[in-house]
Amino acid sequence: MKDYTAEIHSTLKEFFGYDNFKGDQEQVINHLLNGGDAFVLMPTGGGKSLCYQLPALVAEGTAIVISPLIALMKNQVDVLRGFVNGNESIAHFLNSSLSKAEIEDVRSDLLSGKTKILYVAPESLTKEENAAILKEIKISFYAVDEAHCISEWGHDFRPEYRRIRSLVNEIGRRPIIALTATATPKVQSDILKNLGIPDAVIFKSSFNRPNLYYEIRGKQDAEKDIVRFIRQNAGKSGIVYCLSRKKVEEMAAFLDINGIKALPYHAGLDARVRAENQDKFLMEEIDVIVATIAFGMGIDKPDVRFVIHYDIPKSIESYYQETGRAGRDGKEGLCITYYSYKDIRKLEKFMQGKPVAEQEISRQLLNEVVAYAESGQCRRRLLLGYFGEEYTQDNCGCCDNCLHPKPVFDGRHDMQLVIELVKSLPEHFKVEHIACILAGKENALIKSYRHDELEYFGKGSSHDERYWITVIHQGITLHLLEKEIESYGLISVTKSGLDFLISPWKLDLVQDGVFSDGPSDEEEDEEAAAAINAMRGGSAGDEALLKMLKDLRRDVARRLKLQPWIIFGDPALQDMAILYPVTIDELKNCQGVGEGKARKFGSEFVKMIARYVEENDITRPDDFVVKSAPNRSANKIFIIQSIDRRMELEDIASARGMDMEELTGEIEGIVSTGTKLDINYYIEENFDEDDVENIYEYFRNEAQSDSVQEAIEALGADYDELEIRLVRIKFICEIAS
Repeated sequence: MKDYTAEIHSTLKEFFGYDNFKGDQEQVINHLLNGGDAFVLMPTGGGKSLCYQLPALVAEGTAIVISPLIALMKNQVDVLRGFVNGNESIAHFLNSSLSKAEIEDVRSDLLSGKTKILYVAPESLTKEENAAILKEIKISFYAVDEAHCISEWGHDFRPEYRRIRSLVNEIGRRPIIALTATATPKVQSDILKNLGIPDAVIFKSSFNRPNLYYEIRGKQDAEKDIVRFIRQNAGKSGIVYCLSRKKVEEMAAFLDINGIKALPYHAGLDARVRAENQDKFLMEEIDVIVATIAFGMGIDKPDVRFVIHYDIPKSIESYYQETGRAGRDGKEGLCITYYSYKDIRKLEKFMQGKPVAEQEISRQLLNEVVAYAESGQCRRRLLLGYFGEEYTQDNCGCCDNCLHPKPVFDGRHDMQLVIELVKSLPEHFKVEHIACILAGKENALIKSYRHDELEYFGKGSSHDERYWITVIHQGITLHLLEKEIESYGLISVTKSGLDFLISPWKLDLVQDGVFSDGPSDEEEDEEAAAAINAMRGGSAGDEALLKMLKDLRRDVARRLKLQPWIIFGDPALQDMAILYPVTIDELKNCQGVGEGKARKFGSEFVKMIARYVEENDITRPDDFVVKSAPNRSANKIFIIQSIDRRMELEDIASARGMDMEELTGEIEGIVSTGTKLDINYYIEENFDEDDVENIYEYFRNEAQSDSVQEAIEALGADYDELEIRLVRIKFICEIAS
């Protein structure tokens, strides 16, 4: 076995400018240069790329680097060329972005022996013409980057990756090095088996990134919170991840209109635009890049100071890798994730109809995400434990749960009660239904099944249904209960749950462990306000003013014979008590206060606040205004004009590439800003008159909030959710704004 120590150290200094290797880098490089197969598990920022870049420069021949990240290829090729005084022949990439002339230039440099490292996308490797080129050259070794893509249990599974070994055999076998930042023991085993390198030496670094701060926040008015957070970190580079391309575009425009230099980045953009946006981020012409979770964004930038997930990732591996793009230089890295169970339900909905095996894998990965998000344990310990590494410290001092521990309680008796109820029912039901039975909350669905006559009805009435939802969700994350995705989220008891029922053990459950899905009732409104207050530095607002505002709201509600929430919700009052709006225009910037509400109900409130500010010599904040993005204006204008023309809602949705649920959400958003829409023509044509009247009267006389979910539970299974939502819109337009 040859010792390459002197040669690789001189190359490290000459080309990369470093005096010393990090971690296992030197051992990996020596092993590879001596012809050995290797598996490298090294966290993001640990220096994986050096493990194949440096030996590629030293070894005879050309190293073939297989990578799914087209964006990263260009970035790394540019970096390598910079190391050797701009020598463009030293490194190339081969992928779908190249023209025929550019491919011929690459082929020429390869055949001449000038190229030491070639990046190829797995799809490019499968093309016969590219394989033919590689058969003509001397290959030093193969590097399979982002190797987790091989495994169906990995977070970015790509079927083309499972063909790599057969393609290597066809082109010519040479040493193989597989590298990834995220692989559980199961994924690791799958990679080694599929690549046919069972005897590869495994180099495994610690997954701990001590400079990263991890925090999960309830998804309450998240866009506004993100603007505040970025303003508090002005001038720093950051990434915001969203689940869909549409949301990426909207978020980038929203940040831009609020004075934050941001651009979108996703696979649907023109390749030229995507490259330009990436370069602007790398060159610090912009501060924030907004990207899809699904698209592997290979931006190699060491000073990313924050990574924000607007949408929760689909797996812990995705989460770890994406947060790992923060603080690669070892300095500050803030990782903020917004979470609601509504997002989880959306991801579960996407699974329906997929093959059973794929669905099972996705469900297990998603369950791990839910367990992580809702846990009260140290986030660092949970992450490291997921990857098979033990974290022994009691408190990492750098995550939300360690800095602000959530209160826990022994929930064994309550969990037993839940399991007993679920087990006793001949049919399966959703989380909310089970919670309402235990809390003793009657609604039409419970009455229709005569569940108000069960011995368990009201057995947990010392707590409300929100409490029981918390217990049930934690039962799911602990695998005592199971939620069937294909059967619309119905709950059943697992074998572990049956064992627990027979012999219960101590359960440390987190109080308020479930993050709110939105301001669906008064309790959730208060949680939303608390989340926003935390973002503002923990201020709870002016309690004296808040009490005065609530008294005024009650008086106005009595005078107008309306329920208080119709005037202004609690989050609106909380904002008023923090921001002190003294004009109607300022009032519109408070949560849940659109143009209509501000004009209709706001006059007395801003007058009271103005008097209070003057009498108490209050200094008002000047940074609270968050502007609405105009990027949705085209959709909004089209929807408003189409409804004015009395178009069928299905036709409006089809014209904008939406389904009815998406269109209804857009209409709800339009109405929430105070714009009135007359959808009576559609309601009268499509829904029963008595049903409409019953729903309308519910919102006018019974509802404690404008919550659709609460309305569904109260009105029962006879009413369709779309019907309830549209009648709610009618009510808001006619009465509440």
